[in-house]
Amino acid sequence: MHPQLDKNRFDTCEKLMDALEECHRQEFIKQCLGLCNFEKEQLSKCLHYTRINDSKDRIMKSREKAKKLEMRKRLNEEEIYGKNNYLKKVIEIENENSKEKKK
Repeated sequence: MHPQLDKNRFDTCEKLMDALEECHRQEFIKQCLGLCNFEKEQLSKCLHYTRINDSKDRIMKSREKAKKLEMRKRLNEEEIYGKNNYLKKVIEIENENSKEKKK
C-alpha cells in the first residue's frame, strides 16, 4: 500500500485510490492472492506521473524566479555602475594603473 496517499495532493488519482481501497476491503484473500495488483499498478503509475508533473512545474517556477532575480540584480548594478558596468570598468582600470605606479 502507498503510505503517502493524500487525496488533496493527488486529486487526479482519487478514483484509483478509492478502487484500490475498495478492493482491499472486499476480501483479505483477494489482497493476499494479488487480485488487487491491477488497481495498485494503475495507482502507482498515476502517482508517478503526478509527481513528475509537479516537479516539472516546481522547476519551471524556480527557473522563472531565478531569471527575475538575475534581471533585478543586473538592473541594480546598472543603476550603480551605469550601462554595461561602465563605471566599474573605469574603477578597475584606475586600480590597475595605481598599482603599476606604486611599483
